Amino acid sequence: MKALRTLIIAAMTGLTLVATGCSVFRGQQSAGSYVDDAAITTAVKAKFVEDKTVDAGAINVQTLNGEVSLAGFAKSAEEKAKAEQLARGVNGVRSVRNSLLIR
Repeated sequence: MKALRTLIIAAMTGLTLVATGCSVFRGQQSAGSYVDDAAITTAVKAKFVEDKTVDAGAINVQTLNGEVSLAGFAKSAEEKAKAEQLARGVNGVRSVRNSLLIR
């Protein structure tokens, strides 16, 4: 189980870096802040994968200057609240904008 979790985290990290490259964009100050944001996004997604009460596949996570934005769908108010709680618990997160819709 730990090996699977490690593999998933590594794959998500790799996909994030490949999809975004090493460029700086979206108004960020430096490549370092961009890498920090990518690491935060990956850590939040990994928390969602680890927690079985949150559907990681239904939630889009984006980070800009330490502000995490959650978008997508939650099955209940509890899942929405849990996703926000997990995101707030990640190192480097300054704030969380929870735009999840309950369906």
